[in-house]
Amino acid sequence: MAKSKYITAPIPSKEMPAGVPYILANECGERFSFYGARCILTIFMTQYLLGASGVLAPMSAEESKTVFHLFVSAVYFMPIVGALISDIWLDKYRTIILFSILYCFGFFALAYDQTRLGLGIGLTLIAIGSGIIKPCVSANVGDQFGKTNQHLIAKGYSWFYFSINVGAVTAMLFVVPLLLDKYGPKVAFGTPCVVMVLATIAFWLGRKKFVHVPAAGLEFVKEIFSGEGLKAIGKLCIIYVFIAPFWAIFDQMDSSWVLQAQNMNRYWFGREWLPSQIAAINPLMILILIPIFSYVIYPGINRVFRLTPLRKISIGLFVAASVFVVSAWVETRIIAGEKPHIVWMFLAHLILAASEVMVSITCLEFSYTQAPKKIKSFIMAVFLLSISLGNAFTAAVNWFIKNEDGTSKLPGASYYWFFIIVMTITAAVFIFVAMSYRERTYIQDENSAASSC
Repeated sequence: MAKSKYITAPIPSKEMPAGVPYILANECGERFSFYGARCILTIFMTQYLLGASGVLAPMSAEESKTVFHLFVSAVYFMPIVGALISDIWLDKYRTIILFSILYCFGFFALAYDQTRLGLGIGLTLIAIGSGIIKPCVSANVGDQFGKTNQHLIAKGYSWFYFSINVGAVTAMLFVVPLLLDKYGPKVAFGTPCVVMVLATIAFWLGRKKFVHVPAAGLEFVKEIFSGEGLKAIGKLCIIYVFIAPFWAIFDQMDSSWVLQAQNMNRYWFGREWLPSQIAAINPLMILILIPIFSYVIYPGINRVFRLTPLRKISIGLFVAASVFVVSAWVETRIIAGEKPHIVWMFLAHLILAASEVMVSITCLEFSYTQAPKKIKSFIMAVFLLSISLGNAFTAAVNWFIKNEDGTSKLPGASYYWFFIIVMTITAAVFIFVAMSYRERTYIQDENSAASSC
C-alpha cells in the first residue's frame, strides 16, 4: 500500500508557507486547553480539591504554589525528552500527534477525578504531553521557511505567539474560570479536554500542507557532539540561564497573583471579576502589544540604535524587574487592611506583557535561527528548560520560606522584593553576556521538489 507523500523541505517562495495556518490553529487550541486548565489550578487546589472520601480537603496557599510551580517546571523539563524523540526517532509530526493524544487523557483525568489521585495523574500526563510536543511545535514553525522567505520568519513567530495568546485569553477570560464558578471542576477541566482533541485534529488535517523535516537519527548525535553543535549549545545555554529568572517572575501570574487578587477590589466595568480571570489580562495585552512593538516601538528604537535580538532581551529583562514593584506596593496596601483596586494588577500585567514580547518572542526566533539544522528541536527544548529552571527556583523559594506554623520567612511585600533584587542583578549582568555573544544563523535548505514517502 502506497504511503502518503509529505513535503520534506521548504519550497522556494516569497509568501507565507501554506502549512502555517494549520500549525497556528493547533497552537491556538492547545494553548486554550493548557492555559484554561492552568489558570484555575491554584483556585481548584485551594477551594475544590477533594479527599479520598470525597470530602473537601483543599491545600494551603503555600502548598498550592509549590505544587503549581513544580508542575510548570515539569512541563518545561519534558521538552528535552520530546526533542530527543523527534530529532532522533519519530520526527516532529508523529511526535506531536502521538503525545497530543496522551495530553488529552491528562485533561480527562482532571475532569473525571477531583481528588489528589486525579490531580496527580492529570498533571503528570499533561506535563508529559504538553512538554514533549512543545519544542517540536516551536521548531516546526521555523521549518516551514527557507532562504527565499526567511525574511518572514520573524513575522511567522509573531503570528505563532499571537495564536498562543488568542487561545489563552479566550480560555482564561471568557470560558474556563466561569465554567469552574458555575458548573464546577468537571466541566471546567472537561472543556479543555474537548478543545485539545479538536486541536489535534486540526494539526492532522494540515499534514500534507506543511514541511515534515525527517528525523536525523545518528546524524543528530553527530551534529550535537560536533564542534559546531557543542559551541552553539554552549553559547545559547549561557543566554538561557539568564532568562530563567524572568520565568520565575512571569509564571507567578497564575499562582501568587491569583492569591493576591482574592484580597483586592475586583469590581470593574460594572461587574466583579473572578481571581482566576485576572491573568487573562496578560494574553490580552500581548495581542495588543505585538503589533505595537513590531510596527511602532521597535522601528522607533532602531532609529536611535540598532536593535538586535539580544538587545531586545536585555531591555525586556530590566522591564521584568519592575513588574513586582507594583505587586510589592499592592501587598503593602493589603497588609494595611485596605483593598486596592484590581486596576493595579492591570498595570502589572501590562508591564509583564511588554517584557514578555521582548524576551519570550525574541528568544523563540533567536533559538531557532542560532540552532544548527539537525538539532533545532533540541535547542528549542533547551530554551524551554529555562522556564523549567525558573519555576523550579520559585517552587524552591516557596518551600524554603514556609515556616512550620504556616507563616512565611518572606512575609508580605518582602517576598516580591526578593524577586525584584534577583531580576535586577540578572538583567545587569546579562548586558555583558549579550555583548560577548557572536551570532550565526542557520536556515533550512530549500528543495523545489521536496517530497518523499
